This record gives sequence, C-alpha cells and structure tokens, in this order.
Amino acid sequence: MTSVRVIGGGRAGSSFASALAGAGWEVAPVLGRGDVLAGAAVGIDVVLIAVPDAAIAEVAASIDPVATTVVAHVSGSLGLAPLAGHERQAVVHPLVALPAVAGGARRLVGAWYGVAADGDPAARAVVEALHGQVLAVAEADWVRYHAAAVIAANHLVALLGQVERVAGSIGAPLEAYLALARGSLDDVAALGPAGALTGPVRRGDLATVARHLDALPAEERSAYEALSAEAARLCP
Repeated sequence: MTSVRVIGGGRAGSSFASALAGAGWEVAPVLGRGDVLAGAAVGIDVVLIAVPDAAIAEVAASIDPVATTVVAHVSGSLGLAPLAGHERQAVVHPLVALPAVAGGARRLVGAWYGVAADGDPAARAVVEALHGQVLAVAEADWVRYHAAAVIAANHLVALLGQVERVAGSIGAPLEAYLALARGSLDDVAALGPAGALTGPVRRGDLATVARHLDALPAEERSAYEALSAEAARLCP
C-alpha cells in the first residue's frame, strides 16, 4: 500500500487526503501550521505539500530529505524549483476548483492534473489512483498553464458576476441565465470554442452590439467590449 502525508489542512490538502484515502492509500496524519515538519518524510512514500504558493519553498526546506521519499506540491503556478534539496520531486496540480472541502475529494476523482514533465513518475501514480488524466507540463510552461486555468475558472466566475449585475438591473435572477451558460459549455466540449460561438458577433450584427453598449452602465462596457473582441477572433 502506498503511503502519503499531506502538509496543509486547508481545502486542497483535506480534499487530497480524503480522496487518496478513498483510493486505498495509507494517509498519515495531516500536518499543518505549528507542526514540526523535519521528520515528515520518514517512512512515507509521497509527501504532498498543499500550502499557499509563497510558503511552498519554506515548507519543503523544513522537511529533512529522505532519498526514497517523493516530495511534491499541488500548486499550478510553480514548477519543481521550490522543491530543491529533495532528490525526488514532483508537481500534481488538479485542474478543478476546490471552493470547499465538502465535495472536494469527489472533484479530484477523474480530474485532469498538471504534472511536471521532468518530475518523479510517482506523480502519475497519484493521478492514476484518482482515475485522473495527466497533462505533462514543461518547466518553462507553468505560468502559462496556470494562466489558462485562472481564465477557465476565475475569469468565468467573474464573467457570470457581470451577468448577475446586468440581469439584476432589470430584476432578473442569475438563475435564469445559468442554463444558457451550461449549454454553451456543453457546446464548447462538443464543438470547440469556434464551433460553439453564437450571437451578434458571430452573425456580424454590429448594430446590436452597439445597442448593447449604449444600454449598459458605463462600468460594464469595457468587459463587454473586450469579450466581443475575443468572440470576433473565433469567427471565420
């Protein structure tokens, strides 16, 4: 049985500990703030660091190296550099949002994972245990990889925040528009972004775009204009 110790008891760390326990791994007690980390790798196959990005290097340096133990982190914006000093290094970043511990473990099962292309093969064993899919990321590509993840998750949420504001200005609930958004995501999955695009930009109906801009509050126009320009890039 593979053993793992998670460092960091927040949403990501707790979700990984629960998911890997469900996959049959032996999960050692989670270590967090205030715990002594020097011996965290002793007798453990994989140490998984799930702390804020700025603390990863410090946490990794606090762990006494064990030649047979893999030390990995779950950040998507950093590569292997913060793990310097450990012989076996890996990155295992889940391409799913983990806004709460409840349900986080379920989201990890079957997810895509960014894995350091030059890291230890044990990272793939973690993904395999969770029935996930591997996306190998070169060391020079982590920042762009993470930027794409932020656009896919956080920027999409911010865009729906704009939907909520604009719809709310006429007394309509966000809920009324969510089926439209879900359908668009389904269409992207089936047809790709260019094939899924509909609406006035796709039709070349710039008069409607202009009317939208006239009707929107000034503070909402820049985002609408920027996204209309992005939509135009998808048009043949």
